[in-house]
Amino acid sequence: MTHHSIILAVAATSMFTAACALAAPVPGNIAAAVADANRPDADKQRDANRKPAETLAFTGVKQGALVAELIPGGGYFTRLFSKAVGSKGHVYALVPAPLADAPADVPDFAARVKVIAADPNYANVSVVVEPFSQLAVPAPVDLVWTSQNYHDLHNFPGLDVGVFNKMVFDDLKPGGIYLVLDHAAEPGAGARDTKTLHRIDPDSVKKEVLAAGFVFVGSSDLLGRPDDSHSQKVFDPAVRGKTDQFILKFRKPGK
Repeated sequence: MTHHSIILAVAATSMFTAACALAAPVPGNIAAAVADANRPDADKQRDANRKPAETLAFTGVKQGALVAELIPGGGYFTRLFSKAVGSKGHVYALVPAPLADAPADVPDFAARVKVIAADPNYANVSVVVEPFSQLAVPAPVDLVWTSQNYHDLHNFPGLDVGVFNKMVFDDLKPGGIYLVLDHAAEPGAGARDTKTLHRIDPDSVKKEVLAAGFVFVGSSDLLGRPDDSHSQKVFDPAVRGKTDQFILKFRKPGK
C-alpha cells in the first residue's frame, strides 16, 4: 500500500468512526415505542419530518418515568411517550380548560387525547384539563414536554409566561427535565411572531426558561431546516411540516 493510500485509509476510518459516534443507538424503549403497531398510519407518515426516535432519545426518557405533556394536540407524542415509559410509568396530557367567557360551542381541545386515554393500549395516559394559569400535575414528574406550543403561551389571555415556567419548575422532581421544541423565528425576533407566524426566537425561550431557575443542558438541531426563511406562517402549505425547529433541554437543579 502506498503512503497516499495509507493516508486515505486512515481518513476513511476516522470519518467512519465519527459517523458512528454521531449515530448513537436509540434506546430500546424508544425504538419499541416508534415501532408500536397501534400507532395510526397518519402518525407514521409524519415520522420522516418529526424524527421521533432521535427526538425522544434526546429527552432521555426512560421506562417508569412520569411525563407531563403540555397541549398534546392529536396525541402524536402521547402514544410514543406512553410506550416509552411503559406500564410502570405514566403520561399526564395537560390541556388548557376553556376560558370562563368561552362560547358554549367552543371545541373540546382534549377530545382527541381523551380517545387515546380510553384505549387499553395506552392505559397509562391520563388527561388533565385545567387553567394553565394554575398549572399542576397529580404528582411530581421526571419530564415536562411541549412540542410546537411554547410560542402560544405568549398568546393565552392573562397568562404570564414567567409565572408559567415557575409552575413547570415546581411540577418537576429535582433533576427533572423541561424540553421545549418549537418553530424558530428569525434571530432577534423575540416573541414578536408568536401570534402571526406561530414562531419564536429560541434565544428568547432560553432566556425565559432560565429566569425560572432552570439550568440549560443543551440544544439539538435534529429538526433544523437551514432553507427556512423564518418569514412564513408555519401553516403555509409551502413550509408546513418543513419548518426550521429547535429543541432546547433544561434541567431543574437537584439530585
